[in-house]
Amino acid sequence: MNILVLIKQTFDTEERIVINNGKIDEDGVEFIINPYDEYAVEEAVKIKEEHGAEVTVLTVGSAQAENALRTALAMGADKGVFIELESLEEDEYSLSKIIAAAIKDQEYDLILGGNMAVDSGAGQVAIRVAEALAITHVSTITKLVIEGRKATVERDVEGDVEIIEVSLPFMATAQQGLNEPRYPSLPGIMKAKKKPVDRLSVEDLGLSEEDLAVRTSVHDRYLPAKKEAGRVLEGEITQQVSDLVQLLRSEAKVV
Repeated sequence: MNILVLIKQTFDTEERIVINNGKIDEDGVEFIINPYDEYAVEEAVKIKEEHGAEVTVLTVGSAQAENALRTALAMGADKGVFIELESLEEDEYSLSKIIAAAIKDQEYDLILGGNMAVDSGAGQVAIRVAEALAITHVSTITKLVIEGRKATVERDVEGDVEIIEVSLPFMATAQQGLNEPRYPSLPGIMKAKKKPVDRLSVEDLGLSEEDLAVRTSVHDRYLPAKKEAGRVLEGEITQQVSDLVQLLRSEAKVV
C-alpha cells in the first residue's frame, strides 16, 4: 500500500502573533507541522505498522518548510517530497495545482491531509487536490478502518457522526480525535536525517501561468479588538434584569 500525506508548516500555536503593516512578523518565530496534519501523519504511520505500507510526506513552502518534512519522517514516514516555493504568490487554488501536478503520475492507495491549516482555516487544499486527481474525498474523519480495497470511515458532522464506506484510492482529511500523534523519538530523528527527500521546483512541474494565478487575495490582517472587562450586576434580581436591559440598549446596542 502506498500512502501520501500532505503537510504544511505553520506557526507554533503557542506563538504570539505580531502584525506589522498588514503582514505577520515571522522573526524569531517557532514553526511546526500544522496540528491537523500531524493527525494525518500519525494515521498513515499507524496503517503502515498494522498493514504494511510505504508512507510519503509532501510539503510546499520556503526552505525552512523542510524542517516539518523531517519531523514527519522522524515520526515514521519513509520518504519526502519537497516543493520549494520562495517568491511566488500562492493561494489554495494554485497550491492544489502545484501538488496535483507533482503527484499526478504516481499511484497512491490513500492520500491524507489535515482538515484545515490553523493559520488560514481554509480547509481547501487537500480537497482541491482530490478533485484535480478525480478521486473520492472524505473530510473531517475521526476513524479509519481499512480492509482490503475497502475502507470504513467515521466523520465529524457538527456534533454527530456519519459512517461512510469507500473504495481505495481516496483522499481523507483528518479531524481532531482521529488519533494522538506521537512525539518523534531520538532514533527516529536520527533515521530521518538519512531518509530520501525528492526536491522539486515549480518550474519542474510544467504548469502554465493560468494554473499558478491566484484566485484570492488578502487585503488586510489585524488582531481582534481587545476585550473589555466584564461587569457584575448587583442587587435584587428584578433590579439586575432592569440594569441588564438598560445596558444592552445603551452600551451594547443589541436591544
